[in-house]
Amino acid sequence: MSGLFGTGAVTGDQVLLKATHKNHFGIQQPKQDDENASEEFTNALKGALGQTNQLQQSMTDITQAYLTDPESVDVHDVTIAMSKANMSLEITKAVVDGALKAYNNIINIR
Repeated sequence: MSGLFGTGAVTGDQVLLKATHKNHFGIQQPKQDDENASEEFTNALKGALGQTNQLQQSMTDITQAYLTDPESVDVHDVTIAMSKANMSLEITKAVVDGALKAYNNIINIR
């Protein structure tokens, strides 16, 4: 036990503790620059919108392939592509609606 606290760490009924974890009080986390955080958020948002667009394009391509040559594409693949694209679009719309609602709430604070 003495190796854990060291020889001078215990005096009377008091024990000096050392903060070693990042969540302990007194340890300062490196503060992230606001520009860097904004850039990361922008990149994440662009990536998510790009994925939604990619799913929409994929759905369009597979649907066109099914309409022009029904034997080359399985109908289940078309249905799955449509479902993925629809779900992605619905999630994107929900996020955008939530962001607009939050923005309006911030603007209307008095």
